[in-house]
Amino acid sequence: MITPPPFADACRFWLKLGLISFGGPAGQIAIMREELVERRRWLDAEHFNHALAYCMLLPGPEAQQLATYAGWLLHGRRGGLVAGLLFILPSLLLMLVLGWLYVGFGDTPVASAIKLGVQPVVVALVAMALWRFGKKGLQGRQSWLLAICAFVVGWWALLPIPLLLLLVGLLGWWQRDREPDLAARPPLAFRRRLAGIAAFVGVFLAICLLLAPTGRLGEIASVCGKAALVSFGGAYAVLPYFFDTAVRDYQWITAPQMLDALALGETTPGPLIMVLSFVGYLAAAPMGWGWLGALTATLFTFLPSFVFILAGAPLVEASRHLPAVKAPLASISAAIVGLIAQLALMLALHVLWPQQQIDWLAAALALAGFGLLWRGGSVPLVLGLGLLAGMLRAWLML
Repeated sequence: MITPPPFADACRFWLKLGLISFGGPAGQIAIMREELVERRRWLDAEHFNHALAYCMLLPGPEAQQLATYAGWLLHGRRGGLVAGLLFILPSLLLMLVLGWLYVGFGDTPVASAIKLGVQPVVVALVAMALWRFGKKGLQGRQSWLLAICAFVVGWWALLPIPLLLLLVGLLGWWQRDREPDLAARPPLAFRRRLAGIAAFVGVFLAICLLLAPTGRLGEIASVCGKAALVSFGGAYAVLPYFFDTAVRDYQWITAPQMLDALALGETTPGPLIMVLSFVGYLAAAPMGWGWLGALTATLFTFLPSFVFILAGAPLVEASRHLPAVKAPLASISAAIVGLIAQLALMLALHVLWPQQQIDWLAAALALAGFGLLWRGGSVPLVLGLGLLAGMLRAWLML
């Protein structure tokens, strides 16, 4: 049952959610369930669970998509737009401020020394994400083989990551398409709506490709737009592609700066994929357009999510049970495990093996951080302890 509150009350709630949504997608989804289903009773558990299942199938930040979907359930399209925008607005404003502070004051000796404690903990966070993705995505011999192939392709940059994921998805669809239960065709309304979404994806991707050679802002729009279409499984799934493009191809930032961006993303409210907005600020800052780079990154990162929700929300049940949708996503999930493993190893080499020599203190912090996460420690707690350790290390080095 849906019990819509007054629109003004809903707007206040979505703004509050944007301000307190710490803890990554798991924590944000838990907060929404507690507030919407248990406490306020605006939605029942059935509607909430169906919405969550649909959002988990999509590329992009599932928590932000879930907020948009819930807003649509309560107040239609205007509710979805307001909920999705207010969910990311506080985080965007914070990223603009942090980007300005980072560019202006991030290279001081003390600040650089403090980061010595945060970066190893971020390596632990990526390693924990790899473990969680592996448990879910590696089911059977073929999934392991896909993960290994994706690792090799990503490590040696043999193919662009979006092309790799497209080929893996087509492989999954082809194998599933040969099974008998695809004989039943999906409803005509579903096919038409799906065709509309596919047309948007095609046009959006074409715009991204055309913008790539038009300067730094065009590059940011192109990279973030393509990232938004391949980020199945949340922010950690898109980070390998974004790292590969922003650090290795365009060289907007360095690997340590990417680690700093991840640390800021983990300790601020809002979706972790807001890391792309922070990197957009750093990428455009040398031209004096930092804020415009962040806004460009945000627009092209989140626009597909709004379209997927507002255009596809009425088709939740059909999309959940359509084998031709499920099968490619299973293959893509396995490949993402390999790409996250490649990212984890690359970041670990930068942090734990600088200048061809192991940093034992950084390694100890990374192991300690992973151990705390393994035992159920929260991300803010682990990052806070890493920051304290970094401050102590900075003090000893002065």
